[in-house]
Amino acid sequence: MRLPGTRYQEHGWEQVRKMLGHCSLLAFVQCPPAELLDGAAAGRALDMYVDLTGEALREAGSRLRAEQAGNSYGDSVQELAMSLLYELQARPADWSAFCGAVAAEHARSGAFWEGPAGDAILRKKVNDMYAVLRDKVDSDNYQAACGRTCSPNKMYAYRMLDTAYGEIASLFGAWQQHAAQVAAILGRELAGAAQPIETRQLTSIASCRPEWIIRWSESLERFGDGAGPLHTRSKRFSSLKNSEEKIGTMLREIGDYEELSSNRDQDWLQDAGDAALWLEDLWRVCEAPEGDGPDQILPALEEEFPEEAPAPVPLFDSALASAVSLPPRYMELAWAAQNRAGVLEAQSLPVRLAVYLKMLGPADDSYPAEWLDPETGELPTMQQLAGLDQVSLPTLRKRRDLAIAALLAAAP
Repeated sequence: MRLPGTRYQEHGWEQVRKMLGHCSLLAFVQCPPAELLDGAAAGRALDMYVDLTGEALREAGSRLRAEQAGNSYGDSVQELAMSLLYELQARPADWSAFCGAVAAEHARSGAFWEGPAGDAILRKKVNDMYAVLRDKVDSDNYQAACGRTCSPNKMYAYRMLDTAYGEIASLFGAWQQHAAQVAAILGRELAGAAQPIETRQLTSIASCRPEWIIRWSESLERFGDGAGPLHTRSKRFSSLKNSEEKIGTMLREIGDYEELSSNRDQDWLQDAGDAALWLEDLWRVCEAPEGDGPDQILPALEEEFPEEAPAPVPLFDSALASAVSLPPRYMELAWAAQNRAGVLEAQSLPVRLAVYLKMLGPADDSYPAEWLDPETGELPTMQQLAGLDQVSLPTLRKRRDLAIAALLAAAP
């Protein structure tokens, strides 16, 4: 699920949760849970816990799980886990609640962390702490991004609706195997073997009808393992129960933002027919007899702008390039091949290449070979360029777009 300002509501959360749980258990080896039982010591234990868990997260940075995408904005699982850990340090009330849960379990079972199921119980309480913290962080960021109020409980409700849509879409996709439940969701009998038109109309969460959500929740009592989220005694979703208008508004908001944000990285190409004609012209010119071939760089121009000897590549740049799967000398050689930048002179090399990537595409005959990733023969991806510039992907996009705007403003 995507919503403005949120970072933890997408598919990658499961990996973030598992990584935080695993590294927390490593931290509790040196920071015994017994210290959490004393209210005065629990406050001091927070700093120790954050330091130890942060160290474990950094050591896990080269593992496959840590490097996986945590969301659709380019944040890795490790980056999201690290950010949420430091959010915990800034919100000690959540740590206090966690310590209270540990103390309550200790009052019931004694030193439970020393038993055979101790790690599982402790990890469950850690997971609960971070699940609450996740919704608090994302709801705060949602409010900052939209200017609309949003409580952590409402963020939870958004996620419930997104999950409900996924369940309904799955049932509609296999409607023949779930005909009785699909009929209950639609509120009508199915007409024989004909596919219900509603199952074809459900193309995104924005096209999911609120009454389907309510009937799906109601149907779980009969077809599922118990009462659905809108039909329990819990007050968590009380404001949504039988409120089709509120549910519809929230469904559309999720759908509209997902559609908008999914287009952010689409560098729309020109019409396929025009592209084919352009390639035909290029091949015709390149295959023409000598004398009619492509323009050549004149020797006089080579003398006027002699190639400068590249400076030794700094070790830092070498490490950055290797970290994003580029040759260690990439930054050195790419800088050496950089022409006069004009309006882009104040921009870093990764920002300049991001501009070319956006405006000309990943491959263009005008690109020096030194700019290209040897593995792909194209410019580095936006993710690689962000790594070279040591900024997040959204920050690189913003700097790229500002540079493009400056270029367009300077055009005659």
